[in-house]
Amino acid sequence: MNTSRRTFLKTAALVGAASTLPRALRAEMTKDGLFPSGPNFQTSPMASVMISGGTITKDGHIVPEVRAAHRLHYGERKKILLILHASEPARRDTDEKKIATLFGEDGFSVESLHHWEGEAALRKIREAEAFFVGGGETFLLLRTLLETGQLSVLRERVLAGVPYNGSSAGCNIAGPNIGCTNDFPVVDVPSRQSLGIFPGVTNPHHPRADQPDYAGRVNKVKIYCRLNVAETVVGIGNAAVVRLHQGQVTVEHGPVFYYHGAEHHQLKEGPAPELTALVKA
Repeated sequence: MNTSRRTFLKTAALVGAASTLPRALRAEMTKDGLFPSGPNFQTSPMASVMISGGTITKDGHIVPEVRAAHRLHYGERKKILLILHASEPARRDTDEKKIATLFGEDGFSVESLHHWEGEAALRKIREAEAFFVGGGETFLLLRTLLETGQLSVLRERVLAGVPYNGSSAGCNIAGPNIGCTNDFPVVDVPSRQSLGIFPGVTNPHHPRADQPDYAGRVNKVKIYCRLNVAETVVGIGNAAVVRLHQGQVTVEHGPVFYYHGAEHHQLKEGPAPELTALVKA
């Protein structure tokens, strides 16, 4: 195979950049010796991934439609491992107690991963029977998962059939990258690529069509799509829920919006063939 001087120098520079990263981070972000890696959606027939747009509570309780989706998604798995890396460290104990109360209303018990570090934390992920990844700062969440080596282990468990549920920031990292998050980049990340267990890039907290900030959000997402022509963006409203299960994507509760190229429309509740087609591709 002939390699041009420009290609050789580019590849050498990329590999050199990757070599300066910590080992776990380098392994996560490299593929075939290049940095960053290529297309980043992975799935399996066993993968069960649920994402919500955030603000899933009202009047101190989880919204009824979200509670119904939780019961469907988790089934008989009642012990949930919380991943609260998107919260500021000082808030994680409080967030854990709040989520424990909310989930406890439906018979779920929770414990948060932030109580463990290093190999002990990786072991908790490997042994978990279900996950819930909460909201907060998306860039902090992704960076922590990368730096700890937890991202790849979490992906492996989801592909092996452990249910994943992510809200807001947890929704953002389910997609191939965090390109359409609403969050400020409060910390640096080596790449926007994330878990890649849901086929579309997500935009949580998407306004409803009757809200005054709807047109502004649509315009921003359309600009993103014009600049990232190969990507599909899924806009997910507050308390809206989308689920990938057994290779099929359904809208459990709206509003949910589809963007690709110049196309933009609201998805109906029920099967979402536009998104299932991405899984089958």
